[in-house]
Amino acid sequence: MTMPDAQPPLTILIAADTYPPHVNGAAQFGYRLAKGLTGRGHNVHVLACRPDKGRSFTEFRTEATVHRLRSHGVFTHEYFRICLPWEIKKEISLLFDKVQPDVVHIQSHYMIGEHVLYEAVKRGIRIVATNHFMPENLNPFLPFPQWFKDIIGKISWRDMGKVMGQADVVTTPTPLAAKAMHQHAFLRKVLPLSNGIDSAAYELKPDEVIKPHAHPTVLFAGRLAEEKHVDVLIKAVAAAPADLNVHLEIVGGGEVRPALESLVHRLGLQGRVKFLGLASDEELREAYIRADIFCMPGTAELQSLVTLEAMSASTPVLLADAMALPHLVRDGENGYLFTPNDSADLSEKLTRILRLPAEERKAMGHASRCMVEPHSIQGTLQTFEDLYRGASYDDKVV
Repeated sequence: MTMPDAQPPLTILIAADTYPPHVNGAAQFGYRLAKGLTGRGHNVHVLACRPDKGRSFTEFRTEATVHRLRSHGVFTHEYFRICLPWEIKKEISLLFDKVQPDVVHIQSHYMIGEHVLYEAVKRGIRIVATNHFMPENLNPFLPFPQWFKDIIGKISWRDMGKVMGQADVVTTPTPLAAKAMHQHAFLRKVLPLSNGIDSAAYELKPDEVIKPHAHPTVLFAGRLAEEKHVDVLIKAVAAAPADLNVHLEIVGGGEVRPALESLVHRLGLQGRVKFLGLASDEELREAYIRADIFCMPGTAELQSLVTLEAMSASTPVLLADAMALPHLVRDGENGYLFTPNDSADLSEKLTRILRLPAEERKAMGHASRCMVEPHSIQGTLQTFEDLYRGASYDDKVV
């Protein structure tokens, strides 16, 4: 069901527990959602924690009006911030009075998302909830034994069901994530809906020339966190045949970077592995285009926007056979899946791609590009807009 073009614009409140300058898939989705909805003529407000100390404030950005709540750092993460309920509940209520949203869209069941949902329920405002997280994402930041982390994970799933079960519509990026939410959060109806991507933005522009690497190069982009298993990729590059002279570029920052740098030194790869740190959108785009292969060894990916971006740049992919990543690979067509945490298997498949004739590698990249077409950002935005206006699950089965 698609709503008529003549529908009046909506006032939309997006509640995001993580938002730029945070660097992760959920933060990027929140930003792109706000930007896209504003571009479609809606009045968009984002409620997020401020990324540093200080009082709450409002900033007027090109993608939306962004309201920043006071927050506190945590000792286990370099940039993650938490908002305390007794500090934000009144501010959330006052913001509702001021903004008067037609619909709210929460991006998680934690902190800000939870209390925005409760306020919307009280006021009878339509609620769309999107889940970007798995409880496993929190494990690296919990200084507890695994058995206790497992208990926390079960509690988190239960809380997800309790909170998101009150929304009018619940979405998540992939069918696999929706199945997990059925099984563990006991949410009866979850709509799989891709985060969406502007795939054309990663193509070469007319007359644009981007010089290829001098050596075969693998690219990783993302947060340098434990669950990304970038160490497995580094070891795979070290194990690749010497005659290939495989290089690796790592884009992103995070808590495990010092350990990864130490591993590179121990393996004697200083001349072949580059840590590029945080990159601008344009720098990342060029990195995708220049790379021979994109690799995502993470094991807790609900969709992996960076993989979709790399595929949009016509890049073959090597992805861990875990969570939602298998949805993005047709083995032998656009790349390969490898056994999670198995550097030998990854190295063998890396070698297999790089031994292919140039035309066959190019065909793999073309297959990647074709596979991202169903993930159009405009399709995603239209679906969310329809949901905001009252479309049901049955209307939007995908």
